[in-house]
Amino acid sequence: MLKLLPFLILLGYGLITYWFSAWRTKQELDQRSSPLADARLKALTDKMASAVGVDRIVVHIYEIEPVNGLASPDGRIFITRGFYNKYRQGEVSAEEMASVIAHELGHVALGHTRKRMIDFQGTNAMRMALATVFNRFLPGLGVIVANLITSLLMARLSRDDEYEADAYASALLVKAGIGLDAQKSLFRKLENLVGMGGGAPAWMLSHPKSEDRIRAIDENAAKWKLSPEG
Repeated sequence: MLKLLPFLILLGYGLITYWFSAWRTKQELDQRSSPLADARLKALTDKMASAVGVDRIVVHIYEIEPVNGLASPDGRIFITRGFYNKYRQGEVSAEEMASVIAHELGHVALGHTRKRMIDFQGTNAMRMALATVFNRFLPGLGVIVANLITSLLMARLSRDDEYEADAYASALLVKAGIGLDAQKSLFRKLENLVGMGGGAPAWMLSHPKSEDRIRAIDENAAKWKLSPEG
């Protein structure tokens, strides 16, 4: 039991850290967001709401400039002001914005927030175990190696979540009659909009590269026997 104590302490610390982070995130979002009021987007979210059997889908505007969408730990969906401005300026279509909302709904529906909490705790425990082992052979470097391995693992788990949320969004967009074209066209322009990825190797990124996401959408469409337009 004593041998497990450091790992139990680390797991407890990870849980406390996660819940504190979730609480801070909620406070930040409460203070800097408001419900989205846009007739064109509401018409599309109403279609998605009907497809999943709920009265409505509430989307909030988060008052920050970086282009992003997010699902908060309490299940709310947010679009940043910077992203919404791109839509207002005509750089992003309403249907493309709807695909972002559908993706964030996927994170909520698939329980990715809770899953990431478990992943975070597990990789922290793994980091500690690996650091202990590697330090015996690589004094002073064991922690660095352990951090690298667990960071790559977390990136891989995050990419898996993104693919799952993309697939959920695809299914929802098709069921709502919106189709897949907008989801794919957004990915074609996403890296320019947000400056993500750059020249980093795919296995180091927390999000898949856009071409890989589009390929996965097409593969799902083929499996579901959809037309090219979704």
